[in-house]
Amino acid sequence: MKGVVVKSTGSWYLVRDEEGKLHRARLRGKFKNKNLKVSNPLAVGDRVEFDVETTGEDTAVIHKIEDRENYIIRQSTHKTAYSHIIAANLDQALLIVTLVSPRTSFGFIDRFLVTAEAYGIPAVLVFNKTDLYDEDVMKYQRQISHMYGQIGYASMTASAANQEGIAEINSLLQGKTTLLSGHSGVGKSSLINLLVPDLALKTSEISDFSDKGVHTTTFAEMFEVDEDTYIIDTPGIKELGIVDIPAAQLSHFFPEMRERMNQCRFNNCTHFNEPGCAVIEAVRKSEISLTRYESYLSMLHGQDNRK
Repeated sequence: MKGVVVKSTGSWYLVRDEEGKLHRARLRGKFKNKNLKVSNPLAVGDRVEFDVETTGEDTAVIHKIEDRENYIIRQSTHKTAYSHIIAANLDQALLIVTLVSPRTSFGFIDRFLVTAEAYGIPAVLVFNKTDLYDEDVMKYQRQISHMYGQIGYASMTASAANQEGIAEINSLLQGKTTLLSGHSGVGKSSLINLLVPDLALKTSEISDFSDKGVHTTTFAEMFEVDEDTYIIDTPGIKELGIVDIPAAQLSHFFPEMRERMNQCRFNNCTHFNEPGCAVIEAVRKSEISLTRYESYLSMLHGQDNRK
């Protein structure tokens, strides 16, 4: 049988088959991810092949993981030198951003966008909790949206409290599998409850399943919005370490730097302190945002990934 992983609790997985039925499943043996040292062999969104066991306990065994089209990955917070796949086989990713209570840093936004760029996943910024914005913060939000819009990233505003932006987000989700991500406290759950009105029932059902496995908050979960439309909710991410992007290629995932790739004096320019660097010159002329350039340098030098 074929299915999609919709929930993980560590050693057990919840798989939705092609008819929509859920199966509690485990992996057969050890699976290696090609060229990846990961803490989780399976991620929500993975397409798998499995067999239902004949033990009478309504469990299944996963024996094949199909090749992934893409995925969002970060450094593991538990295993040094390992990575953690947040979700796989995505059509797009929505990063929920807040400018107040709590404030999402530019560094975090840019790390997420670079990761999405690296794996070919379109990303949209959703500025949430606009009901808490005063006039100055609204002006600031518009400036940030303009900055990201200039380099090709769409953004929108939302407020679960005022139900602002819900229809627009719902329209964006249609017919796609979408990852929703962001820091803890940015209001993802409130938005999802408005997008999927019967989620309270589904959450209860999934909780019953979770109690049978090793409960963890480090895994994502997939919900059905309607036919052919799914959202993958992720627990709040505190930090997002860049994975498997060599320093020499990092600028390729900044669209505004990528378009200047052949304009530097040196072919192997890292855009740090080399003479004749087109990127540094563009920063001086304010053609590239200083905050984006600072994010780039932070990633290039492996600095604190929470800022």
